[in-house]
Parts: sequence; C-alpha cells; structure tokens
Amino acid sequence: MAFWSSIVDSPSLLGLLSLLLLLLSNPTTSTAANGFRLGIIRKPTSPNLTVFREAPAYRNADSCNSTQKIHITMTLDANYIRGTMAAVLSILQHSTCPENMEFHFLWSRYEPDVFSSIKSTFPYLNFNVYRFDSNRVRGKISKSIRQALDQPLNYARIYLADIIPADVKRVIYLDSDIILVDDIEKLWEVDLEDKVLAAPEYCHANFTNYFTDMFWADQELAKTFNGRKPCYFNTGVMVVDVEKWRQGGYTDKVEVWMGVQKQKRIYHLGSLPPFLLVLAGNIKGVDHRWNQHGLGGDNIEGKCRSLHPGPISLLHWSGKGKPWLRLDSRKPCSVDHLWAPYDLYRSSIHSMEE
Repeated sequence: MAFWSSIVDSPSLLGLLSLLLLLLSNPTTSTAANGFRLGIIRKPTSPNLTVFREAPAYRNADSCNSTQKIHITMTLDANYIRGTMAAVLSILQHSTCPENMEFHFLWSRYEPDVFSSIKSTFPYLNFNVYRFDSNRVRGKISKSIRQALDQPLNYARIYLADIIPADVKRVIYLDSDIILVDDIEKLWEVDLEDKVLAAPEYCHANFTNYFTDMFWADQELAKTFNGRKPCYFNTGVMVVDVEKWRQGGYTDKVEVWMGVQKQKRIYHLGSLPPFLLVLAGNIKGVDHRWNQHGLGGDNIEGKCRSLHPGPISLLHWSGKGKPWLRLDSRKPCSVDHLWAPYDLYRSSIHSMEE
C-alpha cells in the first residue's frame, strides 16, 4: 500500500515519471505489501543530488549465532539524509549480525533522490520505505520553540505502529542525528517486561520544566502524574513493543494530549511532551549509555556541550546544532569529531580546528 501511496502522493508529475523510469529500467524490481524494495538500480545522475560514498558490504561475523530480525525505524527526509546515512553506517559497522537488520524508513513524500541515495550508498541494505500521511497531524501540531520540531515528520514516531507491517512486533526507533558505537543487538534484547516502551530515564531532571505554568495550575491536568513517578526520557531512542502499542491504543492517547495543547498552551516542545504525559513513569528504563543525548546543545542556540561521564553506546546530537552543519561551517564542537568518521558525504572536508 505504501508503494502506491508514494506514487499517488508524489509532489509533482516529475516525481511520478522518475519513479516509472526507475521501475522500467530495472527488471529485477519487486514490490512488497506494506512498503517497497527495489533491486539494483542505476546510480542517480541528478545534478542536485547529494552524492555519498558507497558503504562497504557488512556481513555477519562468525560469532553471529542469531537469525532473529532486528527491526529499526527511522524517518527519511532530504534535510537530514546526511545524518541518516551516518547513523545507518554506524549501526552496521558495530553489529555482529548486520545482515539481520531490517530498516523501516518513514517519509512524508516521495523524494527520488533520497531513495536513490540510500540504495546506491547501501546496495546490500535490507529496507522498506513507507509513506507517513502528514495530514494526520497538520491540524494537531502546535507551534513550539523551534521550527524544526513543528515539522509533521517529527510526529511520525507516534504513528509507526499503524504504518509498519502488522507482523512486526518490536522495533527500535532512532532519530537521524545519532551514532552507534556498540552492537545494537544489546539494546534490541532488553527485557521490556510488561511495558510498551523502553528508553533511558533521567529522574534527576526537573520534570516541571517540560510543561507550562498553566498546566501545573490546572488541578485536573496536574494530577495526570498521580500514582507514578514521572521521569524524563528522550523519544529519539526507544525500543517499542508495537503490538502492545496497537492493543493499548497509545496513538489515540498521545493525540488526546495534542488536542489539549491546541486548546491550552501546556508545553513548549514538539512531539516529546505528549509522550511524557502518556508514558513517563511507566516505561522500562535502560542504561544511560544508550542515549548520550543533548550533544546538539539547547533548542534555541545549540551551543557546544561536553560528553556526560560514564560508558557510551550511542551518541545523540539532539538539540539545535547538527554535527554535519557545524563541521561544514568549520566551527565544530569537540563532540562533532566523533560523528565525522561516519560521514559518507563525498565532498566532506572536515576541519580539525575548533
């Protein structure tokens, strides 16, 4: 269905023709029921395409004793494609069983250059692309403190259980501004117990800061967290039991709070607070090493930040500053040099000077 949705909702006739030419030029092309896979395709020649180096072919190590599929979901967007490429490379590079990975990309519109970039950079990657209908959230999004947080695709994580195939029971959701430096299978194997979601929790954070004074002044709203100890968690790294999510109607629960936000200003950020309202204090906490977040700085200025103490398995440039932009401007933060080795952009010239 997503395959045909991508065609029908192409932004222009040119996009439709590009897809048809792509299909006709490749007899090995095949479609899948809830997404689509294409066989070997010609390398794109568009002068506007961001060209990436082809990644090595990663194969399962001799020590790989598992045949289980590890399902990873990410959004796909031209503005963040460079981050996505680096994230995928880091996941494959540090995996014992890279051939067991199956990627599920969500995009809001068909972008032939983006698709061609993924396919030519990772010829052996097992992935599907699904369309997220932006109309599902356009009337539900409230303006936040940063424009990037208001983009419909930022809300796709709320709907991933409705989009990916029904036979997928669990996924790891990842933002595009992350780097893995450990085997993702360790995160995949976390025991969710009876919880719908697992993520690192940060109980030392001032939880009241994520909601407005209006929220806390309203007695009905403020008692939302009665009976649970709410802790902050970052929605850029989550292990989700999508079967439980579907059964529990969590998409509807999150949408209810988005509706409240439209009527009353109860928070300032984008898609994070409604997740907290529904799930904070009721998730499976995992080690902080799996989300060294905040490396992009705050949401307003994006100033440099240092690493937190302790072991690290995943680096996350959440916040305004993105490593590829700061490296290109030749004004990188120290932590951006940890991202640079995974950058597949062909024209990258990274300055080693601060």
